[in-house]
Amino acid sequence: MGIRFLYPEGKLKALTMSYDDGVVQDRRLIGLFNTNGIRGTFHINSGILDSGNRVASSEVKTLYAGHEVSCHTVSHPFLERLPRTEVAREIYEDRRRLEELCGYPVIGMSYPFGTWNSEVIDIAKSCGIVYSRSTRTSGGFGIPQEFMAWDATCHHREMLEKGDAFRQNDRYPLALLYIWGHAYEFDNDNNWCDIEEFCRMMANLPNVWYATNIEVWRYLTAIRSLVTSADGRMVLNPSATAVWYTCDGKDGVIRPGETLTLG
Repeated sequence: MGIRFLYPEGKLKALTMSYDDGVVQDRRLIGLFNTNGIRGTFHINSGILDSGNRVASSEVKTLYAGHEVSCHTVSHPFLERLPRTEVAREIYEDRRRLEELCGYPVIGMSYPFGTWNSEVIDIAKSCGIVYSRSTRTSGGFGIPQEFMAWDATCHHREMLEKGDAFRQNDRYPLALLYIWGHAYEFDNDNNWCDIEEFCRMMANLPNVWYATNIEVWRYLTAIRSLVTSADGRMVLNPSATAVWYTCDGKDGVIRPGETLTLG
């Protein structure tokens, strides 16, 4: 007898996308995501909105509806080079401004330039941040072990190769394909055709959960909060999130507050 956990609705795999800076090319990218049922997280510098190639602050709520708005600091500095008070201001003020624009708590982040240190992590946590994406990549489909140093699977330049491998990988539950990038790169590299092909390839796959970064964090956090009895036959779900599982060839769900008895 052994229990294995699945994604919501019993899905084996999850796909999440992650794009930085809040640039005007997000408009075209979100159109592709929406058409193909793909969801993602957009990490925004609130202090640079309404300037250059950045989106307007007035469109944040509607443009990113159905996706996640996340912190990227106010002004996009190298956080590890700032005094502690400035690190806190960059993160906390970004949260505050973005929450005013999108209308919900903003508790995710990505590090500007992909750089940080342990002090930056401690300060981000004190500002209410629960995860932050790096620019490092793992090349694999594993789930993150440290959410405050969350490595993506790959940059979007590798997404077609990784996406094809991901579609064929049905062996292990909780596989995660995490793609990151900047939407303006599609203009710079003249390769919008690649993201269009990727979205078509990944759309409507029956065994894939399409999620934002924060949804992945919430679900995996719920799994990690499960309490198992000493003999391994009972599992309590103390979280507010339902958790799906498979055991002895049968799938099921452990509801919030429920104790599951195995066997």
